[in-house]
Amino acid sequence: MGIIEAAKLVFEYAKYSEEGSVESVVRAIDGVDLDVLPGQFIAILGHNGSGKSTLAKQMNAILTPTEGTLYVDGKDTKKEENIWPIRQTAGMVFQNPDNQIIGTVVEEDVGFGPENMGVPTPEIWERVEKSLKSVGMWEYRKNSPNKLSGGQKQRVAIAGVVAMRPKCIVLDEPTAMLDPNGRKEVIRTVQELNKKEGVTVILITHYMEEVIGADKVFVMDKGKIVMQGTPREVFAEVEQLKKYRLDVPQVTLLAYELRVAGLPLPDCVLTTEELIEELENIRKQKGAQYGN
Repeated sequence: MGIIEAAKLVFEYAKYSEEGSVESVVRAIDGVDLDVLPGQFIAILGHNGSGKSTLAKQMNAILTPTEGTLYVDGKDTKKEENIWPIRQTAGMVFQNPDNQIIGTVVEEDVGFGPENMGVPTPEIWERVEKSLKSVGMWEYRKNSPNKLSGGQKQRVAIAGVVAMRPKCIVLDEPTAMLDPNGRKEVIRTVQELNKKEGVTVILITHYMEEVIGADKVFVMDKGKIVMQGTPREVFAEVEQLKKYRLDVPQVTLLAYELRVAGLPLPDCVLTTEELIEELENIRKQKGAQYGN
């Protein structure tokens, strides 16, 4: 059974004029079917306005369906009595870590969620230690969050969610405000939580490089899922992705252009190491052909 199950999911909201009357109804999610299995790393891609962040908010019951259903760990998000259990099951990490960090000391901030859940004090501190170590921030436990870098703040925000022991973490563009190093830190942290702790990860992003390690990628456009598959399957469709105003990882694009130019490269190359290996094989074959 899936930990996140959406069937014919629709979400609409009204756009109002300056006078306060309804101008139009916008369909932000349009008939989405989704089945995420426990322990999977899922990435959802899409340009701005594609519906991906609206979908993320459905998974945490911040928004609820206009039509169709969304179940989180078997619980219907439309039922009010399920909202708190759903938010304990699917923790949410947002774009701006400053919106999530409320403590003046890192360890107190991370302990805030478990304390609100009524976890006994000794266990709170065990959870704080484990979650800070899991995101590589234990040595900063006595620091003020204000003195941390963007990437470090985001890792503390993730630790705060991890301390609540959710089965699933939904990350809504968690690296949008970070520099390249901060982005790498956060994605590495998320991948390790997925592999070592078995936490289901749903990553909403528009950075192609971040989804290379995902089990499955969904591409959204105009509220619909328009492509899905493994990263290799999705990124092999360079021209199709361009239609949805999306890029592919830079190394994938370089390999694609070399293939178009006539080099016998595979359909989809995902990493620099893979490209180097393929080019080295071509060089050896050419060398063998000419007796070098």
